[in-house]
Amino acid sequence: MKTDWEITGNSKICGIIGDPVEHTISPAMHNAAFKAINLEYVYVPFRVSPEDLPRAVEGLRVFNMRGVNVTIPHKVKIIPLLDEIDEFAQKIGSVNVVVNDNGRLTGYNTDAHGFLYALLDRGVEPEGQKVAVLGAGGASRSVCFALAERGASLTILNRTPGNAARFAVEMSELTGRPIQTLGLTRENLSAALDNCSILINTTSVGMYPNSDSTLADHNLIKPHHTVVDIVYNPSRTKLLAEAEKAGARTIGGLDMLVWQGALAFEIWTGKQAPINVMRKEAQRSLKSHEK
Repeated sequence: MKTDWEITGNSKICGIIGDPVEHTISPAMHNAAFKAINLEYVYVPFRVSPEDLPRAVEGLRVFNMRGVNVTIPHKVKIIPLLDEIDEFAQKIGSVNVVVNDNGRLTGYNTDAHGFLYALLDRGVEPEGQKVAVLGAGGASRSVCFALAERGASLTILNRTPGNAARFAVEMSELTGRPIQTLGLTRENLSAALDNCSILINTTSVGMYPNSDSTLADHNLIKPHHTVVDIVYNPSRTKLLAEAEKAGARTIGGLDMLVWQGALAFEIWTGKQAPINVMRKEAQRSLKSHEK
């Protein structure tokens, strides 16, 4: 093993595929982790359009890459292109990590456990809690699966109630837990918040550059609530600012990003991730993006 981290002919390549990827802070986070424990790995971003996804997946084999993170819009469409899907990822129906073992590509999902570990790391145990979840899109799948599996009671609020109802039926069948749904109106959100202890935003509302948007304000949020926003740019979203104004506990999306990244790191390398290094570098990189 080399004494100084650098890219060599022996370096293993990891990366992230998505469209877009210009905003990602994952390269800074992972390369800092590789350097911290002196691994000959390098992590780079690849912008891959939906029509180019099949060729990009084949490229993982051609270039003998060790693996990739998978982000929007490829987390579902990549599944039939892989050789094997981890049972957990199969249940969720979403892949965010691919590992290449001698040309055999296996898909995993670290989003669900990454989200759960982010809560537990902040002292929030969702088991037995009533949770309101905003959104029923792709990001909501991992969040709701993790919460339901942990034993939380869920109410999903979505602007298209029919989509939420179908999503809830699917999640209930997977987890064996009943899930309620409501249309995402201010009246319904107020009623849901009166009956829950945790609020989670899984939508893109409040994400840069539309940073002044939020689905809930301080008049709806109460001091006993824990408010989680999976959006990480900006680090302090409008929702989190409103929650702080109401005196609620807040957890930002960077926590989930770091934990899911740490789990991916361990899948690729077989080494324990230097989580504190990853968190510190993610925070630094995000600050530079926010300027």
